[in-house]
Amino acid sequence: MTSENAAASTAVRRLAADYTRALAEQHDRSALTLESLLATLRSSKLDDRAARAMAIDVAAGALVSLRVQSDERSSELEPVVGAFERLRTDLRPLVRYSELEVQFVEPPANGRALPGDIAHAARSIVRSTVLAIVNRGETSRVRVQWDCDGLHLLIAIRDDGPGELTASDDDLRPVAEQVSALMGHVSVSSTPGWGSQLDIRLPLDPPPTVERLPETIVASPRERDVLRLVCAGRRNRDIAETLNISENTVKFHVSSLLRKSGAGSRAELAALARS
Repeated sequence: MTSENAAASTAVRRLAADYTRALAEQHDRSALTLESLLATLRSSKLDDRAARAMAIDVAAGALVSLRVQSDERSSELEPVVGAFERLRTDLRPLVRYSELEVQFVEPPANGRALPGDIAHAARSIVRSTVLAIVNRGETSRVRVQWDCDGLHLLIAIRDDGPGELTASDDDLRPVAEQVSALMGHVSVSSTPGWGSQLDIRLPLDPPPTVERLPETIVASPRERDVLRLVCAGRRNRDIAETLNISENTVKFHVSSLLRKSGAGSRAELAALARS
């Protein structure tokens, strides 16, 4: 494959991935709007007239958001406090008149500014997680916290449900896939009778660019996923958790890449991929 064809193929795949992600995010926003409308119309705190007025406000707000959502894809930096406030605004219609209480723990005001795509993805991840919790119908309180360690955005989401959530739950699969696509990490810890907590770590800097391997080396898509994380200096356990595969599978892919490339070590493999 010539370099021009490889570049064109990469561009097509990127456009397809962007389109798929945009559809998923639009589905997420639509679901949030519908849940907000249902919470308003079902609320025992509002009479019919007030509920109708609130429902109109929710729908109008969703239309405005739809018209201006393109600005969220900006590559410019977004202050972490401002990004978190936009998340509050996103969730406010859902929790205002529903039985769900959402507590927000703000990030430090001096936290590192977020790249626009990370800020947008973080809000989407939290919205999707809260909707998944709402759909289970067993939770009355959710706590959302953002923090920053200088290299990562740290997201913690805790509920007071039955404590049965696991990382493999179908409701959380879209969240895990989105985090994985950003080369992040997600873990779920649950205590029966006490609730569950999701801890999500999103890198603020893009992972090292992995150039194509020599044309004589045929690598599967999963092997290339593993290779990107190897180049980022991630260990087998981290790679397994990020890609939702076993450590043995990671070892198998790394061994296969070493054998195909003729590299004698992970460092040599990474150097070859970047050269």
